[in-house]
Amino acid sequence: MSELTRSKTEVNLKEAFAGESQANRRYLAFAKQAEAQGFPQVAKLFRAAAEAETVHALAHLRVIGGVRSTAGNLQEAIGGETHEFKTMYPRMIAEAEEEGFKKAERSFDYANQVEEIHARLFQRALDSLGEELEPFDYYVCPVCGYTVESKAPKACPICRTPGERFMRVE
Repeated sequence: MSELTRSKTEVNLKEAFAGESQANRRYLAFAKQAEAQGFPQVAKLFRAAAEAETVHALAHLRVIGGVRSTAGNLQEAIGGETHEFKTMYPRMIAEAEEEGFKKAERSFDYANQVEEIHARLFQRALDSLGEELEPFDYYVCPVCGYTVESKAPKACPICRTPGERFMRVE
């Protein structure tokens, strides 16, 4: 990584990582839309392209040196999530409110609340790293992203989505 520091290639790798990552998410959204509109083969194509974009993004991230030890990765995740809920999203919420964009304000607010939860979950994982823990699943709200360990709630405490709609992550 040291030979990449401050080089055009490092900047390009970071840009490529961001672009490939965004393409992955965009294509997954496109796949859901194609599926909902009755185009299952187009949905498959979008999902296949999304997987390929993930391959590209992860390759760029590895070259940059963006994947470290699990403890280092947890620390980076905590820092990123903390920045989002303390600095980034509060500013975005205020600006959306000021400009009257209610849907954006709600989207930012949901993400802001969940990022704080993610920071706590990552911190708990870091604190218990190396301990023998009973395995459990995570549950994620499909509307706001609320993330919880072990069992979905009856209803999401952030957006009120029924718990039976939560996605289980094994």
